[in-house]
Amino acid sequence: MHDSLQKTIESTPSDSHTAAPGQYTDRMSEHPPIYLASTSRYRAQLLTRLGLPFRTAAPHCDETPKDGESAHALVARLALSKASSVASHHPEGLIIGSDQIAEVEGTLLGKPGHFEKATAQLKALSGQRVTFHTGLCVMDARSGDHQTVVEPFSVVFRQLNSQQIERYLWKEKPFDCAGSFKSEGLGIALFERFEGRDPTSLIGLPLMQLVNLLSNAGIDVP
Repeated sequence: MHDSLQKTIESTPSDSHTAAPGQYTDRMSEHPPIYLASTSRYRAQLLTRLGLPFRTAAPHCDETPKDGESAHALVARLALSKASSVASHHPEGLIIGSDQIAEVEGTLLGKPGHFEKATAQLKALSGQRVTFHTGLCVMDARSGDHQTVVEPFSVVFRQLNSQQIERYLWKEKPFDCAGSFKSEGLGIALFERFEGRDPTSLIGLPLMQLVNLLSNAGIDVP
């Protein structure tokens, strides 16, 4: 669920997400346009649940972890960096930046990218507790004011055998997702239990925290 690096681009009509007819129209005209600093379709799908019109824009930043950087510090820094990147191209906007990393026993997990690595990841995660750290930043590009939080969420995996892992990967192909699963899909069958406050953070955009940050920025939902 870690966004790929891409150069910041101007939003096109296909990048626009509008609220339902009559929803928020009068109130939103009083606020700056909202930009989601992400090309992730999963984050965009989550944000549509709040009923706010927004556009997406691809951030451009170096996502390389620093030496000795904790998962918490990494996602906080990258969420802010992504928001800042898009803010530089949309100085009139309210920018939402987010970043996520998975951690198991102190080891950071990235996107597998292909079947073999995903297989190795899920075999290593079988029976383990994995914590997902999601950094979230809301930045008012007009003033540079920003709020940044990190939302942790853990999952405990079932004991999985090789056949279960292979069947799952062939069916869902979660190769662009940290941890090699999609919790919003068949990936739910891999887990024994969830441990956390906001399950949407597992998909990459903690909506409960986002509602709080938007409220602080003057946008109330609902």
